[in-house]
Order: sequence, then structure tokens, then C-alpha cells
Amino acid sequence: MNTSPDIAAVASLIGDSSRIAMLLGLLGGKSLPASELARAARITPQTASSHLSKLVEGGLLVQESYGRHRYYRLANADVAHALEALNAIALPKPVRSLRESEQVKAIRFARTCYDHLAGEVGVALTDRLLAMGLLEESGQDYVLNEEGKQKLRSLGVELEPRSKSRRSYARPCLDWSGRRHHLAGSLGAALTQRLFELGWIERYADHRGVRITEAGVKGFFDEFGLTIKHPHALSRQAGG
Repeated sequence: MNTSPDIAAVASLIGDSSRIAMLLGLLGGKSLPASELARAARITPQTASSHLSKLVEGGLLVQESYGRHRYYRLANADVAHALEALNAIALPKPVRSLRESEQVKAIRFARTCYDHLAGEVGVALTDRLLAMGLLEESGQDYVLNEEGKQKLRSLGVELEPRSKSRRSYARPCLDWSGRRHHLAGSLGAALTQRLFELGWIERYADHRGVRITEAGVKGFFDEFGLTIKHPHALSRQAGG
């Protein structure tokens, strides 16, 4: 019996420029209709439909139907993790417009990687959790200690995984924009969900970047010692 993963098959799916554009469009964790993914890839709806069928058959996407409409999302966090890792080793593409330049800056600064916070803010927050002694490195994963549990519970973060899946609880995810790690896993997802609920971060309408709100600027400083100067810059508070 051949139990080796068929990497070539996955690579051929990801290697098409139109399909990778659609996959990256879903990397923020949203479910999107085929029409929107077609626009993101700059292809016709008919061509997009063919590509999306291949991605679903290949296990990279999941299709969901709501009435007459079909939506697509990444199959799981492992797909997002693989895409983020590819972003980390890929050479940057040239920026062709001021609008695209601003989007790239925003996405580098703060974004969602599937369902957890990434970008410079995500890396800085993970660094602070480690520096404050709330999160500890353990082999290839992170461990949230008792002090960390108390801290995050005080913010209303749901610490117990909602499902009994085999997903990692707290793991480092290599951030392509900084070549450092941010917090992923079910804990990273729960923390990010709470940041949305608190109104510290909010989504942009046209890309997967997230905006830090005024409440977020105050909250990140008060709770974690992160000073966010303006939408694309931050500094780390000295000390633990």
C-alpha cells in the first residue's frame, strides 16, 4: 500500500496563477462566492467554476450552498498554514498601483491568517505574550501557563477548544511578512475572535487586512504593552 502523500498533485493545484489567487483570497478565513473569487483572479466566472471544482476535488476547498448561491472556503487550518508558509518563501510580486501598495502595507501590518491574527501586530502580540511570561515555548508548540489562562480569561477569551478536532491548541505559524512567528491553533483563533468582539480590530471590506481601532490602540497598550502609533506602525513596551 502506498501511503506517501501526493505532494505533486497538491503542487499542481496550487501552481496555477488563477487558482493561487483564489486560494489567497480565502486565506483570511471568509467564505466567498465564485463571482468574487473570479474577480480576484481576473478570470471569467466559467473559468473560475472549473478551477474551483478542481480545488474542491483536491481537498483544498470546501463548497457550501445557501439557497441558489455557492460559497467556497479553505478546507481547514492546515491549508491556510501551508499557504502562509509558501508566502514566506516566495519572492514578492511587483506592486502596480497606489491602491495595491496601500493594501500590501495594511496586510503586512495586520491581517487574519485563516482565523488567527497575523502580520506585524500578530507577531508583536505573540512576542508580548512570551515576554510577559503568559505563553511559553514547548518543543514545536506553545503552552499557555496558569498566569496566561487567568489573563486571557479576564479578557473573555474562550480557552477551551469548541470541538474535539486534532487541531493544535497553540502553535507558532511562520509569518511571511516578518519571517517570525505568530500564534496559531485553536487558542490563536479564540484570541482573535475575542479581539473582534471587543472591537479592537475590524476587517477591511476589500482585503484580508484588519484595522486596529481606537479601542484596540488603548487595549493593546493597557493589556499587553503594545504601542500602536498609527495604522502601519507599532512599538513594543520595554520590560515584561
